[in-house]
Amino acid sequence: MELDRPFLRLPYTFDASPLCKEVAALTADAWLPHPSGLEGNSAVPLVSIDGVAKDGFDGAMAPTAHLSQSPYLLQVVASFNEVVARSRLMKLAPGAVVQEHVDFNYHWYSRVRIHVPIVTDPAVRFFCGPEEVHMAAGESWLFDSWQRHRVINNSSQDRIHLVIDIAGSADFWRAIRRLQRAKGETPLQSIGFEPGMQPQLVTEQFPCSPIMAPGEMSAIVTELLNDCAANAENDGKILEYYHDLLFDLVHDWRRQWSLYGFSPEGIEGYHKLLARARSALKQGPRVLVTSSNNIGINPIIMQRILGAALQPHRAEEFATGRS
Repeated sequence: MELDRPFLRLPYTFDASPLCKEVAALTADAWLPHPSGLEGNSAVPLVSIDGVAKDGFDGAMAPTAHLSQSPYLLQVVASFNEVVARSRLMKLAPGAVVQEHVDFNYHWYSRVRIHVPIVTDPAVRFFCGPEEVHMAAGESWLFDSWQRHRVINNSSQDRIHLVIDIAGSADFWRAIRRLQRAKGETPLQSIGFEPGMQPQLVTEQFPCSPIMAPGEMSAIVTELLNDCAANAENDGKILEYYHDLLFDLVHDWRRQWSLYGFSPEGIEGYHKLLARARSALKQGPRVLVTSSNNIGINPIIMQRILGAALQPHRAEEFATGRS
């Protein structure tokens, strides 16, 4: 994440009125409950695996019928000129909350989320790290999902945001750096609805590798260990143990990769390396804790490394370019 602050307001605004009309036109069954069953949280998939209205990250992304039939929503999503990952409308019912959490799974290692509020109220508050904001209707925002964050809806109406997940091109991140380094106010660009406009939407086709490249695994491990090393309360002996455990995985993963790459003959060996590392984790989720956001190391290892390192069912489409 290249943000230097918890929240960053982008210099783009959208017309909330036609967005509200498109949202209101959605049927009740378009709203899916939160996959973890969080009360008061629901979503409409707009970009999803194969364009099917369901949750998930590890497949070729395409616009759903909900997005294709909502011309201004489609224009807003496409307006950032980025490769779009899983994206949704997210609803938070009156009085509902999004409990404090950190997005540490693999999807968020290289992606950022753009929020465009559509239906909201000043009593809707977004907390990230030490800061708190209200995102007004039609604005666009980024936030640092590696920091602890939560949302409360203390209003009497639903809060509905358009959320767009992207990794971001060099152009995007250059614009973010300019915005973060700007001394004064950045002029806002208003992007209204253009009737008849058919934007080109580019969506992720390869969100994760069937087998994680050794260099990527090494980068994730190094970053995580450095974060834990920065926490003076961590036990030095346990930190050393995890250093050796994770770099043993990296080195043997590289050996396996050099022999087999994506080929099916190597899959059993990759599974064994992951099983060895998983069985060697010490008991308890917080045997080491990150300095940046006070998250235990074991859940991060399970989600960001062990759970993401091997997706062999996608090997054929990587080799052929066809899903």
